[in-house]
Amino acid sequence: MSVAGLKKQFHKATQKVSEKVGGAEGTKLDDDFREMERKVDVTSRAVMEIMTKTIEYLQPNPASRAKLSMINTMSKIRGQEKGPGYPQAEALLAEAMLKFGRELGDDCNFGPALGEVGEAMRELSEVKDSLDMEVKQNFIDPLQNLHDKDLREIQHHLKKLEGRRLDFDYKKKRQGKIPDEELRQALEKFDESKEIAESSMFNLLEMDNKTSFISASKGVSAQTSNEPGVSNWGQHSAQWGPLPHRHPQTCRCPNGSALLPSSV
Repeated sequence: MSVAGLKKQFHKATQKVSEKVGGAEGTKLDDDFREMERKVDVTSRAVMEIMTKTIEYLQPNPASRAKLSMINTMSKIRGQEKGPGYPQAEALLAEAMLKFGRELGDDCNFGPALGEVGEAMRELSEVKDSLDMEVKQNFIDPLQNLHDKDLREIQHHLKKLEGRRLDFDYKKKRQGKIPDEELRQALEKFDESKEIAESSMFNLLEMDNKTSFISASKGVSAQTSNEPGVSNWGQHSAQWGPLPHRHPQTCRCPNGSALLPSSV
C-alpha cells in the first residue's frame, strides 16, 4: 500500500475511534436508506438460515451430512466427479428388507412381504433422491447465487460507503486546514458510493426473480406428491396386513425352531 493509502487508512481509523470513544457525530444516512439496509441484512440472514434448515430437512442425519460433505470436498480437490449421494433412510431400510426377503425366500409369507415392502421403500428412496436434486437446482442454488453474488456485492458497496463516509467526516472536521478541493472530492466519492449502494439494495428488494425459488419449491412439492413411489406407498404397505394365500407349511428360524404354519 502506498504512503497516501496508509495515511487515508489512518485518517479513517482516527475518525472511527473518535466516534466510538469520543462520541463524535458522523454524517447521518437518511431513514429510507437505513430501512433498506436493515431489510437487506434480514434477507442475508434469512437466506443463510433457510439454506441450512432446508438441507437439514432433506438430510436429517448430521453424521451422514458431514461425511457426505467431506467426500464431496475431497472429490472436488482431486478433480473427480461428484461423490455418492446422501444415504436415504428409506434406501437403507429397503436394502435390509430385500436382503432378508431373499434369504427367507417364498417358503413362508414373511419373505415375500419383506420383498414387496422393501421394493416400495426403494422406490420411495428414489423419489427422495429426485426431490433432493429438484430442491437443490430450483431452491438452494438460486438462494446460494443470491447470497454469493447480489448480497455479497451489496456488502462490498456498503463497506466502501462506510470507508468513504469516515474519510469525508475526518476531512470535514479539518475544514480550513485542508484544501477545499480535497474536501469536495471526498464528498463526491461519498455521494457516489451512497447512490451505488442505495441502487443495489433497491434492486435486490424489488427484483421479481427473488421470489422465483418459492414458486419452484411449491412446484417440486406438487411434483413429488404425484410420484409413483409415494402414491403407491399405501398399496405396498398394505402387504403388512393380509398376506398372500399360501398352503400351510412349516418355516424354520435360523436357530432351528419351527414356526407354526400359516393359517391363511
